[in-house]
Amino acid sequence: MKAVQFTEYGAPEVLQVREVPDPTPRPSDVLIQVKATTVNRLDLFQRNGSRPVDKLPFTPGLEAAGVVVSDTQGFRAGERVMTTHAVSAVGGGGYASMIAAPAADLVRIPEGVSFEMAAAAGLTSSTAWGSLFDLGHLKAGERVLIWAGSSGVGTLAIQLAKQADCWVVTTTSSNAKASELRRLGADMVINQREENVGQVIQNNHGVNLVIELVSTTLQASIESCVQDGRIVLVGNLGGQQATIDTQVCRLKRVQIIGGGLVHTSPANEQRVMEMIAAQTVT
Repeated sequence: MKAVQFTEYGAPEVLQVREVPDPTPRPSDVLIQVKATTVNRLDLFQRNGSRPVDKLPFTPGLEAAGVVVSDTQGFRAGERVMTTHAVSAVGGGGYASMIAAPAADLVRIPEGVSFEMAAAAGLTSSTAWGSLFDLGHLKAGERVLIWAGSSGVGTLAIQLAKQADCWVVTTTSSNAKASELRRLGADMVINQREENVGQVIQNNHGVNLVIELVSTTLQASIESCVQDGRIVLVGNLGGQQATIDTQVCRLKRVQIIGGGLVHTSPANEQRVMEMIAAQTVT
């Protein structure tokens, strides 16, 4: 079969289409003909060497959507499935004609959701759900700040939080994007370049939970929290270093929860897929 691999780290030019052996499924695997995959941020980091892989050559692709080749492990030939764990597949990731992926990781793609939509929603939905509910323990009636509302995780997190009957404030660096964020359900949109996010939110009663996608804004996240607030540190779009006032964090009893490579369960990924099919989230 064909696969896109890299044998050395570097620019996109190191990616090569190569002939590789067909994967041999393990007893717990399902053989899948890949129809769609994605270019995820981690794929870029692995390719350029900033997140080295265990062994070269390497087939990237964290997400993959495709068709089950034969009946096995409760799946039927022809079923459409998606996985956010394609790198756990035999032979490497989703940049391949076929993968043999663990059945326990698979999500069925509902009618009306294309392969491309399923693959694109994979890690975004897993990260958004995992951050809000698995790590953040968000409950109905709570208030949540979602940084970087226009990002993939941000746009879905806004919608999932509203589905959970929560009050949502999000941030943007462009006033032109504010109307779209409100359409997605945000109750308040703050331009972080023009306003002091922590002060504005404190003036509006604070939040119980922060989904922190920027990292360098951690002090503003702490200021935004009510007493016993929670911050899930999911991403560092702004950089890896942040300076905080530990006294404010201590007195507020704010919990800062690491959310690196957060995944929710396939069952929750399936729930989001059903929401996409029903068009309750987009």
